[in-house]
Amino acid sequence: MSSQAPALTVSLADYGDAADAAALVSLLDAYARDPMGGGEPLADDTRQTLVDALAAFPGAFSLIARLDDVPVGLANCFTGFSTFAAAPLVNIHDMAVLPGYRDKGIGRALMQAVETEALKRGACKITLEVLSGNARAMGLYESCGFGDYQLDPEAGKALFWQKKLI
Repeated sequence: MSSQAPALTVSLADYGDAADAAALVSLLDAYARDPMGGGEPLADDTRQTLVDALAAFPGAFSLIARLDDVPVGLANCFTGFSTFAAAPLVNIHDMAVLPGYRDKGIGRALMQAVETEALKRGACKITLEVLSGNARAMGLYESCGFGDYQLDPEAGKALFWQKKLI
């Protein structure tokens, strides 16, 4: 008896589809609960408003990875603009694979799907941020061609900073 490998698919989320919306919120909540996502569940208000807010936000898109139709991974992305290239760019804001499904090629499939979508949108580059302690993610990103951002090595590497307003 031969066993067939589970079918992996990655597709653009339809924010108006109830199943895609539920999968997106569930996957993002799982990521938020993970130590690399902050270790806290999404707030109830966020869970209720997230999908409509994404749908209303220009340039937002999400990709959902499924194994045999079970949602197991997510990439939330936003189209921005590179002034130096005078062209769009895509930022991967959230990238998550459920813990029981890591190291199975799902993250790599999501990264390839993001790149394909970025090229369709005419993007000149893809950006992302990663915690310095997330060696697994950094290994994946490096193997997909990502690296530190710098204009001139003597000026140093770019750092991602934040100032919370709410």
